[in-house]
Amino acid sequence: MAIKFAVVGTGWVAGEYLKAIRNHPDAEVYGVVTRNPVQAKVRLAELGIDSTICDSYELVVRDPQVDAVVLCSTPDIRAEQTILAAKYGKHIVIEKPLTMEKASLIAMAQALKEHPVTTVASFVLRWNPAFETIKSLIDDDALGRVFMAQIDYWHHIGPQYGQYRWSSKKALGGSSILSAGCHAVDAVRYFAGDVEEVTAYSCSTWSDSEYEFDPNTIAIMKLANGGVAKVSSSLECRTPYKFNIHLLGEKGSVMNNQLFTHKLPGQTDYATVPTILPDSGDVSHHPFVHEINDFVEAVKSNRKTRCDFFDAYKSMELCFAIDESVAMGKPVAIPSTH
Repeated sequence: MAIKFAVVGTGWVAGEYLKAIRNHPDAEVYGVVTRNPVQAKVRLAELGIDSTICDSYELVVRDPQVDAVVLCSTPDIRAEQTILAAKYGKHIVIEKPLTMEKASLIAMAQALKEHPVTTVASFVLRWNPAFETIKSLIDDDALGRVFMAQIDYWHHIGPQYGQYRWSSKKALGGSSILSAGCHAVDAVRYFAGDVEEVTAYSCSTWSDSEYEFDPNTIAIMKLANGGVAKVSSSLECRTPYKFNIHLLGEKGSVMNNQLFTHKLPGQTDYATVPTILPDSGDVSHHPFVHEINDFVEAVKSNRKTRCDFFDAYKSMELCFAIDESVAMGKPVAIPSTH
């Protein structure tokens, strides 16, 4: 029996989820929640999807026909939507950032402990082929302990993007890290493990910037394994989109899709691994299909997804600590008390 999804929103990212669900043999777009039913009707027609359209999220999550929800809403309301979905036993796909403040993150965690459901947090690059290759190499001991990780998110998110009208504002964008750099933060944890302490700084770019927060942040971290890491995030930059992954391990190293490892004893220089890199800001380049495939299988087999809420909780906790360090001008310890 197909898993029936309700998707909140019909924007750019929501469109990729709608396509991924439409194309899965064991999934169905049952409903769409939107404040703009005319736009939703046009969008669904473009995608060849026949679905109900509703303006009430609560009515949808109370519908016994709905098995799962996909939250592509603005991040200021994702916490309350998550809590309500959990209360009614709906499985949940949550876009990033999960929420805009630490208190609501804790409330989400409490609700999901009280009402366990299958979750996936859309740190979608975890399903990118280059990420999968690097993670496989780490799991196979090709790098050994990763003692230094440097990951950069550089992407000029300006007026050319529809989200800019709200993501450039403090209330809904939050910070360079919350808005988009959280992908790099999550990547540090995914490849190098948990973080114990962070020190971070931010700066502005141009005097006529419309960002209500500093669009540039650098964070230096102490890893739980004794190593160190750095994340940089820039939303206003004169560069093509870049997501740099540099990892130094005791037994090998990675520079994006280049590998040097003890597993290849005759190696004299980096070898290039042909793969799909996270080298585009276009959401159609991101592996939402693989994320939804993982989620559907997890629901059917009652297992965890590659990035469930409680794993993503730690990445969000680190994001909030980075912003706290910027604001306070001093190191911040990561408690991870969820």
